[in-house]
Amino acid sequence: MSEQRGVPLDVEAKLHQLERLVAEAKAVPLSASIMLNRAEVDGIMHDLREALPDELTQARWVIRERDEILERAQADADRLISDGRAERDRLVSEQEVVRTAQSEAERIVEEGREHARRIRLEAEDYVDAKLANFEVVLSKTLSAVERGRAKLRGASDADELADDEVDLDVEFDTPEQRPESA
Repeated sequence: MSEQRGVPLDVEAKLHQLERLVAEAKAVPLSASIMLNRAEVDGIMHDLREALPDELTQARWVIRERDEILERAQADADRLISDGRAERDRLVSEQEVVRTAQSEAERIVEEGREHARRIRLEAEDYVDAKLANFEVVLSKTLSAVERGRAKLRGASDADELADDEVDLDVEFDTPEQRPESA
């Protein structure tokens, strides 16, 4: 059974036979009607009915199979769309998490820099205050050293005078010979 336009040759042949029968039928005088042999038309119709149920069953099966394929394709398409949306949402969420993390990291680094700057300034102020105090102490110590040295120089001068007096003692043999001021 070869197929022509999806219909087996038997059905196609019976349809052509019916068309030819109608085309060759004799016209009824004074009307648009034609005369056909009832038995011949009934025979062709019976053959068509017997051939068509197989064809109709096959057509229904093809339609049902097509509908199942379309349903599976639609389910696959819906699943793919759903998966795509979920992946998109995941990526957007990851990007948002990354952006939030980067923003938080930048904020923390900036806070760290600001904290370090404040600590450095406080340390500089502390060291400057300590150096100023040290400078004052050193100045006082230097002044005290200078005064001490000056006193030592003054005492040295007095010692030299005292040494001179000792030398004077040596020059005089007796205490009565010493001057009264000593």
